[in-house]
Amino acid sequence: MRPARALINLQALRHNYLLARKLCADKALAVVKADAYGHGAVACAQALHDIADGFAVSCLEEALELRAAGVTLPIVLLEGFFEKDELAQIIEHNLWCVVHTDWQLEALEQAVLAQPLTVWLKMDSGMHRVGFSPTEYRSVWQRLHASANVASSIVLMTHFARADEQDCASTQQQFQIFKQATAGIQAPISVCNSPALLAWPDIHSDWSRPGIILYGSQPVAGQRLGAEQFQPVMTLESKIIAVRELAAGEPIGYGASFIASQPMRVGIVAIGYADGYPRHAPSGTPIAVDGCITQLLGRVSMDMLAVDVTALAGAGVGSRVELWGNTVSIDHVAAAAGTISYELLCNVKRVHYEYSSINA
Repeated sequence: MRPARALINLQALRHNYLLARKLCADKALAVVKADAYGHGAVACAQALHDIADGFAVSCLEEALELRAAGVTLPIVLLEGFFEKDELAQIIEHNLWCVVHTDWQLEALEQAVLAQPLTVWLKMDSGMHRVGFSPTEYRSVWQRLHASANVASSIVLMTHFARADEQDCASTQQQFQIFKQATAGIQAPISVCNSPALLAWPDIHSDWSRPGIILYGSQPVAGQRLGAEQFQPVMTLESKIIAVRELAAGEPIGYGASFIASQPMRVGIVAIGYADGYPRHAPSGTPIAVDGCITQLLGRVSMDMLAVDVTALAGAGVGSRVELWGNTVSIDHVAAAAGTISYELLCNVKRVHYEYSSINA
């Protein structure tokens, strides 16, 4: 069996949720969209089920997968419904739904529903993806509040575009716009995502939406929480399947992008960009072999990559290689590859998934 594996530490996931929960003013939705950022939505939701306030997914299909697996906690559809016919299933499975555009509002008002729907009403306070403008937001809320199809407790929400930038005024500006547009409306609010929880502790949110921090990645540069840090949940690993001896001047891999400047031992690892390791990670990107930090050499191939084991006398065929996890920070790998940890985690595929017990 090919040795590429994603080891998912469910106890670390629980630790991270509880740590995120301490940062919240009130309740915290565990964001498990995109298959829990590549970690496995069902396994992650089941591991959090006894401690979470609820879950957030992007769409109906993701929610139905969780309901089929026995998840009974509230589930919010962050993008709402895409077709009006989905409303019947949303009601049947007791899901909560974001409304962010005119046609959703009209479809909800005109629908014949078995019971009222719990709505999260989204404002575009400055990100300019989806949501009602601040000037129309109150009138939309009034229409929903008057509709027999809508439950009385409407959650008011927005999303911050630059909460990971502590020296940028955008987040406070968005929050002020949101507060002014909702002034006088007695309703719970949801505004804080992962970076907002870390970098903007003065912003109140009745329902927070921690996402990437649940999986142990750091969305705000330089932010740490002392001894109680978020723990990596995924360890991506494989093994060395061959060792090459290179003389000075010899290349390795496609395009000869790396040429040895001295005699080197090179380990060939059974993992590549088809497994989700970033193809554009450059030579020098950190990798651990048998627990020791070394570096990537040359271009990443579809199924293999090369690492420097010159200084690791004990390394050879069968040596364990950590691409990211407890020894190698996924944030460092992402920075080297010019991307973000979210993308790396969501792109993992073709590897074997192994889940630890939550009692481990």
